[in-house]
Amino acid sequence: MTYDPWSTPTTEPQPQPAPADPPFQSPVRRDRSLLQRIGGGIVALGLAAVKFGGLLFGVLLKFKFAFSFLLAIGAYALLWGWEFGVGFVVLLAIHEMGHVIQLRREGVPASAPMFIPFLGAFVQMKGMPKDAYVEAKVGLAGPVLGSVAAFGTLALAEQTNSNLLRALAYTGFFLNLFNLIPVVPLDGGRAFAALHPATWFLGLFIVALLAFHYQNPFIFIVLIFVSFELYQRWQHRKDPGMAAYHAITMTQRAWVFAVYMGLVVALVWGMHAAHVTVR
Repeated sequence: MTYDPWSTPTTEPQPQPAPADPPFQSPVRRDRSLLQRIGGGIVALGLAAVKFGGLLFGVLLKFKFAFSFLLAIGAYALLWGWEFGVGFVVLLAIHEMGHVIQLRREGVPASAPMFIPFLGAFVQMKGMPKDAYVEAKVGLAGPVLGSVAAFGTLALAEQTNSNLLRALAYTGFFLNLFNLIPVVPLDGGRAFAALHPATWFLGLFIVALLAFHYQNPFIFIVLIFVSFELYQRWQHRKDPGMAAYHAITMTQRAWVFAVYMGLVVALVWGMHAAHVTVR
């Protein structure tokens, strides 16, 4: 029989079997390369680190006094050993607590001391003193309590014949004497604010002289801070609010000057008594 391609086929086409269903696959999960899996792990670790870091930061803020206290001890211990480091930071803490106690006596809320290694410590006031006399008392309270601690250390050194304690006492005397330089924001500057702002320039000259004589980076940093603070206060010294702030009685000025000079004399004597000659 001859095949005619244009003719209608006499037989019906056979039905074809239906294609088999493809294997089930999740529309979300796909096989990932090794690089993608590593990247995902890094992202997960990063998120965990951020969460843990935030938690740790919150804890440090809550216990910032203890954290900064231990951090300062560790920093000073690297230079001078842990015994001197502990003693030095304790003397710093006692000095700063003098400010805290007086601020709270004057009704000014204050934070616990915060320690900054190699720059000292500070107390954050959560309000302003009502006048320059109160500020002077707050400024002098730190060196007063700090001097008591230094003399106590010297007395203990004499009882135990300890040169370590003598060195700590000497450092305590020097620390408090340095803070009495009459320039803001040092304690002496806060005291001399009750006398006359012009005395701050004497303090600025003393700090600059010490910085260039000893070539000490710490003193240069202090010089920068005191220069900025002096500029700010001097610019506003004639404002009505500042004039009222410094309007205190002559009796109050005399009391501030007497305590200031008494501290200077006592601290210089203490440094002489605690000085150890190395042979």
